[in-house]
Amino acid sequence: MDNRVFIKCAILYLTISCIYVPKSNAQVLHKLDHLKLDSLRLSHHKFINNVFQQAVNSIKKTPDNDSFIELTTSGKSEQPYMRFQGKIIRHIVIESLNFERSFTDTEKRTWASRVADAAHTNTKAHIVKNNLFIKENTPVEPYKIADNERYLRTLNYINDARIIILPIKNDKDSVDIKVITKDFFSLSADGASDGLNHIHMRAIDANIGGTGQRIELTGLFDYTRSPNFGYGFLYRANSIGPTFINATAIYSQMNINQNTHEEESVSSIDFERPLVSPYSHFAGGLLLSHNASYNLYNVADSSFYKYSYDLFDGWVGYNLGINKLARHDNSTRNRKFLAVRYFNYNFKNVPSQVNDNFSPVYNTRQGILGQITLFREEYYKTQYIYGFGTTEDFPYGYNYGLVGGWVRQLNIERPYIGINTSRYLATNSGDFIQLFLRAGTYYYHGGLQDASVLLGGTAFSRIYFWGQTKIRQYINLSYTQLFNKVVYAPLRINTPYGVRGFTSDSAYGDKRITIQSETEFYLKFKLLGFKFAPFVYADMSLLTPENKDISNSVFYPGIGCGVRTRNENLVFETIEIRIYYFPRTVYDMQGFKVVVSSNIRFRYNSNYVTAPDFVQLNTDQ
Repeated sequence: MDNRVFIKCAILYLTISCIYVPKSNAQVLHKLDHLKLDSLRLSHHKFINNVFQQAVNSIKKTPDNDSFIELTTSGKSEQPYMRFQGKIIRHIVIESLNFERSFTDTEKRTWASRVADAAHTNTKAHIVKNNLFIKENTPVEPYKIADNERYLRTLNYINDARIIILPIKNDKDSVDIKVITKDFFSLSADGASDGLNHIHMRAIDANIGGTGQRIELTGLFDYTRSPNFGYGFLYRANSIGPTFINATAIYSQMNINQNTHEEESVSSIDFERPLVSPYSHFAGGLLLSHNASYNLYNVADSSFYKYSYDLFDGWVGYNLGINKLARHDNSTRNRKFLAVRYFNYNFKNVPSQVNDNFSPVYNTRQGILGQITLFREEYYKTQYIYGFGTTEDFPYGYNYGLVGGWVRQLNIERPYIGINTSRYLATNSGDFIQLFLRAGTYYYHGGLQDASVLLGGTAFSRIYFWGQTKIRQYINLSYTQLFNKVVYAPLRINTPYGVRGFTSDSAYGDKRITIQSETEFYLKFKLLGFKFAPFVYADMSLLTPENKDISNSVFYPGIGCGVRTRNENLVFETIEIRIYYFPRTVYDMQGFKVVVSSNIRFRYNSNYVTAPDFVQLNTDQ
């Protein structure tokens, strides 16, 4: 294909995807009524064969039928609970659904769901309770209940969750709460092979006996490897007791270093306590790890990066003023969070290719960072962002972080300061937008070093309908620049801020402008519980080589199509078949390829706070 023809077609597609609004023959269909929750009233017959039928029946026994909340999958997450604010929670009841029942899909379940029920143990009630921060004999706080429902959906073994408030007959001051969860099917396996020369297998139980614990066993056989066999093990415990502390232990002989693609051994233990709600006091984490590379494929010594290091990385943070807010105005959502982090990458052996030179990866380095975060994040419940109909949570509000600290690398000590800001918007028509700005710099000998800026925005359009097919448009724009680079890795386009599917790291520079667009079509058709979503996409990156003027920039486009499929009951992630075409390539990659992958993110990733960190320019932090 002539590059000029390709570029014209790609630009035309990107332009249309930014301004085109799909229409039916009559009109634009459905402006996502889920953002007008106050006007929604679901009639009783819609709950037939639905998970909420039991709740409806319970409420029908009370004289106050109008107090039934709207049990929708869309809208502001706190809105259904507002009318019960201040009432006392009498009892909290836990219910786990089997695979024959669904929150949103009223179709008759198949034999496969009955087989899944027989092989799966639902999450036990006390495990769900360990992940609740709403308590009996306390007042109803709508935002806190909405936060808890959303948090349950973040657990990697929970498919969906609802928290329902049930009025009590003859008691207008109290309510009962029903927590309904539906699991992913916990057993899964995957693998890859290149004939009999390379076989990679993994087996997973993501919810052992309904306890919220995860185990992964991985095995590898490779004819060219010495030894031919390798294995790995992962164990994860969710919310140890009612502490919300998650623990992960890993041992692997075949971990892949993301920077050099060397195969390494790793032994690590990781403790994490997220800020599960704006009403929580503490968050933090601790990671201890030992990593070492081994020349298992008989690579020439000049090309093999031999190293070993120990890692200590810990942080802790506190929600400032939370006690005062809880006593006086628990509806106030503006928060201030103060955190501090210490890390130490202690290299016992440094690759000979690096020696005493500066390296963004292989130098011994340690530092301490502090961060103040101002945030207010609330959520809309929606669908078809990454999932295939299951409930998803998209934030609206803001998150502004200011970080500063000190870093020592080799024998150079430098102070650091940076900002990390995000603004989340949800329009009345159902469009979701994130605007972000990240910038940081080091100070050394009277000047700025490794200064960086990343500016951009991401948008998911409202859902449009073409017959029974749902359509959503995705756009991502970003501008990145490095100034006075000393240690930082250069900007690349084989990153989330570049051209998707571009695998080579031979294209790099210090300025990058990228636009990504994708149009997704969610089909009504299902096969054995699997839903399908075809898509088309186009990416364009303009990359300026280091220390060159923008007029010397190189244009890298990419275009393609594919299909995703997922069974929302199964724990393994979305499977994707994607066809890539790159009109411009570099010497170590091909211009056309087809890739099958199963590691596609299926939920929007949003945390109130994270560990203090430097600006990341080649990863999506």
